[in-house]
Amino acid sequence: EQLVESAGGSVQAGSSLRLSCLASGFTYGTYYMAWFRQAPEKQREGVATISRIGDTRYADSVKGRFSISKDNAKNTLYLQMNNLKPEDTAMYYCAAGYGSSGMAPSLSVPTFPYWGQGTQVTVSS
Repeated sequence: EQLVESAGGSVQAGSSLRLSCLASGFTYGTYYMAWFRQAPEKQREGVATISRIGDTRYADSVKGRFSISKDNAKNTLYLQMNNLKPEDTAMYYCAAGYGSSGMAPSLSVPTFPYWGQGTQVTVSS
């Protein structure tokens, strides 16, 4: 199993950015996915998760601004980020795990055994 994120970027506050993550080696319909982020000197935190059937969960800090989705045909996970703020600056990671539940998994690092290499998002004021 492998997860590869697209390039992030440097944008100004108020801008939008979309991240993508290509999942390979996973069995279709059996895995859940998520986006996490980690700012310098801070712990990694969950941003959004999505179940194998599309149920979603968001961190309070991004509700109404970020949207997680996936294209099963392309094995690709997306994170649409709108109205970006300087505090969104972080390394963003794609993550995945296997599970049969249709509910979006928790925003917890131990829930996800598979991780991408991360991609940097920088938001300037």
